[in-house]
Amino acid sequence: MRRIHVGNALSAFGLGFTVPYLYVYVAQVRGLGAVTAGSVLAVFAVAALIVLPFAGRAIVRRGPLPVLLAALVTAAVGALSLGLAGSAATVLSAAALLGAGQAVMQPALATMIVDCSTTETRSRAFATQFFLQNLGLGVGGLIGGHLVDTTRVSSFTMLFAIEAAMFLLLVIVMATVRMPRAPRIGEAPAQSARGSWKQLLGNRAMVQLSVLGFVMFFACYGQFESGLSAYGVEAAGISTSALGTALAANTAVIVVAQFAVLRFVERRRRSRVIAAVGLIWAVAWLTAGYAGLGHGSQEMATAAFVSTYALFGLGESLLSPTVAPLVADLAPPGMAGQYNSAFALVKQLALAVGPAVGGPMGAALHGPYIVTFLLFSLAISVLALRLGRRLSVVQDRPWAARSRVVTRGGASAEAVSAEA
Repeated sequence: MRRIHVGNALSAFGLGFTVPYLYVYVAQVRGLGAVTAGSVLAVFAVAALIVLPFAGRAIVRRGPLPVLLAALVTAAVGALSLGLAGSAATVLSAAALLGAGQAVMQPALATMIVDCSTTETRSRAFATQFFLQNLGLGVGGLIGGHLVDTTRVSSFTMLFAIEAAMFLLLVIVMATVRMPRAPRIGEAPAQSARGSWKQLLGNRAMVQLSVLGFVMFFACYGQFESGLSAYGVEAAGISTSALGTALAANTAVIVVAQFAVLRFVERRRRSRVIAAVGLIWAVAWLTAGYAGLGHGSQEMATAAFVSTYALFGLGESLLSPTVAPLVADLAPPGMAGQYNSAFALVKQLALAVGPAVGGPMGAALHGPYIVTFLLFSLAISVLALRLGRRLSVVQDRPWAARSRVVTRGGASAEAVSAEA
C-alpha cells in the first residue's frame, strides 16, 4: 500500500508539472494557435473515453498491475513526444498517448488499493490517495511554473522530459509491488463472468451511483477551469492572480482538512455524507453568486470567490473516503477493475460536457449560470438520499460490519453481511 501511495504522488507530481501549461506551450511557445491548443485538451478527453471501456476488462482479466505498467509506459512516451513535437499532428498524437495512459492509471491504481485494503481500512486508504494526489499536483505545478520560460522551447521540453521520467520511475517502483492474490474474471462466479458490462448495468445501485457521480463531477470539477473561472473574470472582475489564489485555497483546504474530516466520515452513512456535500456545494454556489452579482466592494467579491473554491475543497475532502470505497463495495468478487473503470468513464464524460456547457454560461449568462449549478448541487443531495435507500446496511455503513451488533432488531454483523 505504501508503494501504491508513492505511485499516486509521483503520477500527480508529473501531471502537475505540465498540465497547467499545456495551452501556453501549444498555442504560444510552439506557435500552433488557440484552435490546436483547444484540440489538445479535447484529445485528452476523447482518448480517455476510448480506452476506459477496454481498461476495465483488461484489469479484470490480467490484474491491475500489468495494466498500470502498460499505462505508465504509454504516458511516458506521450509526455516525451509532446515535449519534442513541433507540428499539430505530432502534438495531437502525443496528447492522445498521454491522455490514454493517464486515464487508465486511475482505475488501475484504485483497483490496487481495493485489493490491498479491507472494508475497515479502505476509506482511509482512498483519503490518503486523494491527499497525495492534490499535494503532488500542487507541488508539481508550483515547481513547474518556476522552471518554464515562454521564450525558450527547451524549458518546456525539459518539463515534459521530467514528467516522462516520473512515469518511468513509477514503473520501477510499482514493478516491485507484490499484490495479494485477488479473484480474476475466470475465477469469479459464473454470474460475474457473463457479459461484464451487462452485469454492471444490471446493478441498480451502481447505475444510480454513476448518475450521481456524473452530476457531482459536472457541477464541480467540470467548472473549475472553465465556467467558474470565466464567471469570476467576467461577472466578479477577478484578476488572474486571484484565480490562482482560489485554486491554491482549494488545494490547501483539501490538504489540511482531509484527515480532520476522516474520523467524522468513517462513522456516518455514506449516502448522508454525499448529501451533505451537495449542501456544502450549494452554499459555495450562493457565495459565488454574491461575488459576481452582489454589490459589495472588489475586495469582498474576491474574498467570496476564493471562499467558493475553498468550500468546494471541503466537499471534495468528504467525498474522497466515501465514493471510491462505495464503488469497490458494490463490485462483485473479481469485478472491482470493471466498476472502477466504469466510474472513471462517467467522470471523463462529465469533465468533457461540463466545460462545454458551463464555459459559455459562466462568461455571458451570469444569473442563470449560478441558479443552474445551485440546482445541480441540491440534486446531489436528493440523488444521494435516494441511493441510500438501495444500499445494504454494510454498503452504506461499513463501520457496522465491525460492530458485534447492528441496530436492526439485534441482528449480528455476520447476518447483515450475509444479507448484503
